[in-house]
Amino acid sequence: MEVAVVSPLVAPPPASWRDEAASLLRLSGPLVGSNLLQMAIAAVDVIFVARLGSRDLAAATLGAFMFNLAVFALIGLTGAAAPLIAAELGRRAHAVREVRRSFRMALWVGLFCSAPVMILLSQGEALLRLAGQDAEVSRLAGGFLWVILIGMPLAVGAGVMRTAAAALGRPGWTFLVTGLALALDILGNWAFIYGHLGAPAMGLDGSALANVLSFAVMTLAYAIILLCDPRLRKYRLLGYWWRLDWPRARDVLRLGLPIAATWTFEAGLFGGAAVLMGLIGIEEVAAHAIALNIAAFAFQLPFGIAQAATIRVGMAFGAADPQWIRRAGNVALVLGIGIMAATALIMWSIPDALIRIYLDPGRTDNEAVATLARRFLAVASIFQLADGAQAVAAGVLRGLQDTRFPMIIALFGYWAIGFGSSVWLGFFTPLAGVGVWWGLAAGLAMVAVLLAARWRARERLGLLPEAILARS
Repeated sequence: MEVAVVSPLVAPPPASWRDEAASLLRLSGPLVGSNLLQMAIAAVDVIFVARLGSRDLAAATLGAFMFNLAVFALIGLTGAAAPLIAAELGRRAHAVREVRRSFRMALWVGLFCSAPVMILLSQGEALLRLAGQDAEVSRLAGGFLWVILIGMPLAVGAGVMRTAAAALGRPGWTFLVTGLALALDILGNWAFIYGHLGAPAMGLDGSALANVLSFAVMTLAYAIILLCDPRLRKYRLLGYWWRLDWPRARDVLRLGLPIAATWTFEAGLFGGAAVLMGLIGIEEVAAHAIALNIAAFAFQLPFGIAQAATIRVGMAFGAADPQWIRRAGNVALVLGIGIMAATALIMWSIPDALIRIYLDPGRTDNEAVATLARRFLAVASIFQLADGAQAVAAGVLRGLQDTRFPMIIALFGYWAIGFGSSVWLGFFTPLAGVGVWWGLAAGLAMVAVLLAARWRARERLGLLPEAILARS
């Protein structure tokens, strides 16, 4: 029998907007850093594989896209643990037992759902051939997937433990563990791709194996942290790991499936934009990749704030404190939009300096790509505000355990408005590639406006805890 223990680890609600901002920054800072390091891991893989040749790079790009999209969706699914754990902390009563149940069932749901995804992606070569990809590239990508799929359950498990550590007020571990994974990924790529340190020269498959090694070490590191950290071990998160709790599993699926779908819709929009660029021209594809990579690095800032906002609003939701809910959500929105305003100014002011990280704009053979990338970044500098707003607005709504309708907003905004506008502006106006980017901006702006409106109407829509609505 599980013992009901009241948690002594929850701080009282912040007394002011400044206190809430300080709490949000303490929580979001390590999460932002961890997200940036995760981006660096992907960049390291590209740098090492690129030296093998264009076919290996193409195969790694396709294989990694399929794997990362699947893992991203699975981590979104298990990310339901964040608002559930935060709400239990806000309620305070029996938080140890309830937090453990949410963690355990998020872990089980993630591992169960990994199985069919792994079976599907194990047929990666056939799927890529059906999509019309080059036969040799498809074969290489299929082999890459066979190796890296070993790490999928490890990646999902590490993601759940990362979420729990952050929700329980120990986000600094996420930064340190991801930094360790980056170091191991660099070493593993160097050793397994080229045959150093006595390892066989595995080529492309060596990069996949390096990722599996990083996932394994991350999972082990998080498990040790959960067992040894004085604050986290009080929750005994790995205790009773074999017990199934169907009501809590349904809660995870109820909240998590819409989160996974929402994240897939957004990632799919940018993947679809890359396909459109391929229909326009080779230079457009290269410029799109550069501009999108820069924008993706900037996006990690509001994404980390959104992750922290889910926890802060979730705690206020559990405490049934309407003032804390309002303060936590609004502080997160202001901070997220403000930071993206700063990144927008940087993109607008020094695009050439950013592009120079990827290529030399002064070279004649790079001139066309650099010019297009500069134009794309000009559009990106404008939609940064919308991107930050939609990310944080989705995060604060997740804190209210509101995920289903935001998923519908995402589907409509990203695909009906965003992708539809990209097709029209890219192919039926002279804007071409720039039009595709304006379509992305339109989709992000629509989602941002609708999610922000839903946040503002939270009481009227009945999104607040029943205890608050009963008092209204």
